[in-house]
Amino acid sequence: MKRRQLMRYAGASLLAAVGTTWASGFQSYRSQTGGSLSMQWLGHTCFLFAGNNQRILVNPFRTLGCTAKYRSPKLPSDVVLISSQLFDEGSVEGLPGDPKIIYEPGVYQYNGIQYQGIGTNHDRLGGRQFGTNTAWRWTQAGINILHLGGAAAPIELEQKILMGRPDVLLIPVGGGAKAYTPQEAKQAIQTLNPKLVIPTHYRTQAADPNPDSCDIVSLDDFLKLMDGMTVLRNNSDTFTLTSADLPANGTAIKVFSYKF
Repeated sequence: MKRRQLMRYAGASLLAAVGTTWASGFQSYRSQTGGSLSMQWLGHTCFLFAGNNQRILVNPFRTLGCTAKYRSPKLPSDVVLISSQLFDEGSVEGLPGDPKIIYEPGVYQYNGIQYQGIGTNHDRLGGRQFGTNTAWRWTQAGINILHLGGAAAPIELEQKILMGRPDVLLIPVGGGAKAYTPQEAKQAIQTLNPKLVIPTHYRTQAADPNPDSCDIVSLDDFLKLMDGMTVLRNNSDTFTLTSADLPANGTAIKVFSYKF
């Protein structure tokens, strides 16, 4: 769909509801180090991260448009991070258990992990079309993760300072009205200089065949543009990583497989 309705959240503020702690600035929180980090791709920009006895679900979606033929990503988790309240990255209805849901920019602490939510524009019109996107940064199993959600605007200096240099960068690459094109994604990667790039938000066979229902391009458009960079293909939707596995030099791209 070209435009998606906003979900509405009722009740008290999220900070009061989940009892998280707000801080004025972000400091790298590395009490949960060592071990391994499991990452499972659930389609589109949705991933489940598991490590140090914490399960973090990012951007659960409703199955329509570009996500029509993915399975519903309603998996148990301890924390749910969402980048916006759009249906393709902020559908929290029906999640099992009682996870803590965080959806606004700011600094939060829960169960020994500190989360930095960094506000960016969700479109190329100063946020006037799709509002604010929240990029999420946290450290789990000693790995510094940055999930850009549905970023569409160039990274500004203040945002770059908050984002730092990620070990693992999850970045949208399929374009459309509210996320990076392959060219914009390449520029953001050059700005952030991550060790490992995981592309998200690209067209797959999950998309509704109606051309008006999904306006993003395939992963190949991005990979062709990044010719010369190491591409590591995973034959599964799940990948386990330790800090020792990260590239010692340069940047590599990790591509997951989705079993339809």
